[in-house]
Amino acid sequence: MTQPTTIRRVPGPRPRLPEPLQTALTLAATGVPVLPLRQGKVPFGNCHRCARNVCGGRPNMKSAGPCRCPGVCHAWAAATTDPAVLTSPAWATAWHRAATVAYHPGGAGMTVVDLDNAAAVAWARETLPATRAVETTRGEHWLYRGTMASHNAVRLGVDIKSTMSYARYLGPGTGTMTALPDAIRALAVKEPSPVRPAPQAVAMPARSGNGECPHRTPAYLERGIAMAEQRITEASSAVHATVYRTFLAVLSTHGRCGCLTDAHVTRLFTAAQTKGESARHCTDAWTNARTKLGM
Repeated sequence: MTQPTTIRRVPGPRPRLPEPLQTALTLAATGVPVLPLRQGKVPFGNCHRCARNVCGGRPNMKSAGPCRCPGVCHAWAAATTDPAVLTSPAWATAWHRAATVAYHPGGAGMTVVDLDNAAAVAWARETLPATRAVETTRGEHWLYRGTMASHNAVRLGVDIKSTMSYARYLGPGTGTMTALPDAIRALAVKEPSPVRPAPQAVAMPARSGNGECPHRTPAYLERGIAMAEQRITEASSAVHATVYRTFLAVLSTHGRCGCLTDAHVTRLFTAAQTKGESARHCTDAWTNARTKLGM
């Protein structure tokens, strides 16, 4: 009887891994947690179960991922050194679409000082201790050993990327990595907000009108004063102009009927002084508003 022919399958070449994934696996092998970035240097969106961070994300996480979701979720928190995760089917689409590779500096025990322009690089060379430098499109990344909280715009053109952040991988760089200096930690320390002086006692401007307020009920006046205080308190810019316009609005409504009391005016002046206006500026704004209204 003729023996059946045995067909031996000759293994063909393995599919070539996407270049970003090859880079990621090389970095992961050295202990650097990595993740893919899509076009525009941004992470891939969360999976449908975590869309809009309905799962809460991991905003308080202090170490590298991966996220418990099967896909590439939660930006820097997805960074991992596990090759099984990096090569998993859940990550395959992301790697094929990836434009570049990012890493979590804090997870690798590093801090990246992102110098975004030539002026920032010049400042670093004059101010900071030398360390490993990586050339970027517009400036340089300076890499230091040690971690800290990440901060953006610590000075013009300078960001700090370490814990709970990611940085693009742009090559190994040149030079020897040195310890994170106190000068960089100091950049992230905000100067204490200036203590505003307590509102000063001021002589209340003269009020006009002798009649009773015709505007519905006393609650109408109370609401108006409260809204005026809120408008001044919430001013984020042009405080002086906001104070003047608010005084003008209050006086145009209640200034001629005599319903404003010293207590009401004090509340308005106090709100203005809490925002940094001086007592003189308050008095001037009030006087100018009265003049504008012919009072």
